[in-house]
Amino acid sequence: MRVAIAGAGNVGRSIARELLANGHRILLIDRDPAAIKTESVPGAEWLLADACELASLEEAQLDKVDVAIAATGDDKANLVHSLVAKTEFAVPRTVARVNHPSNEWMFDEVWGVDVAVSTPRLMCALVEEAVTVGDLVRLFSFRGGMTNLVEMTLPFDSPCVGRRIGDLNLPGDFVLVAVIRDAEARAPERDGALEGGDELLFIGNPEHEMELAQFLAPSEQRSPVGDHDETLDTA
Repeated sequence: MRVAIAGAGNVGRSIARELLANGHRILLIDRDPAAIKTESVPGAEWLLADACELASLEEAQLDKVDVAIAATGDDKANLVHSLVAKTEFAVPRTVARVNHPSNEWMFDEVWGVDVAVSTPRLMCALVEEAVTVGDLVRLFSFRGGMTNLVEMTLPFDSPCVGRRIGDLNLPGDFVLVAVIRDAEARAPERDGALEGGDELLFIGNPEHEMELAQFLAPSEQRSPVGDHDETLDTA
């Protein structure tokens, strides 16, 4: 697989090293000459260019890559690179780094982003996942937020405790993809039963997250799993 990475800073180089170790071909693009450190990622191709300019991306032959990753420290640059990669070069898969959580709402299919990766949100989600019981936690979004990976540690008083997994009528299109019990991940079995304290992982449409939360742990008052502040913050 050929992967282009816009942004050759610490994040971009780390991604490149991991992908190279997995046998992929990597092109690192950065407009700052100081970022072109070829010895730091042996085996990668390097291009000194602006990853937001059409001419530069034509030189990079972006139409021949399988994945374009926007990993700069500038959210505006990441959005523009993703949009150009998707609309002008028909890159099959785009992944964009979100530096400021308040900008996350923009990283969707409108801007050509297939997967948005927000480190602050991911870290917060992992903290919440580790300490909360009975609350639905969004771990990751796919395809511009159209599909989410969510988690809940099932409370012991949930009406789902003891129920056969095959009998669960989950809201919307949500699918139970894994059950973590006694620190061991296992595939859900139709004839298996849920237990209090099970950590459940689901994939589905975010429009039905509130319904799923109520289904698993009914409560009279629930706040949305996530809100978005429509402000492009680059400070």
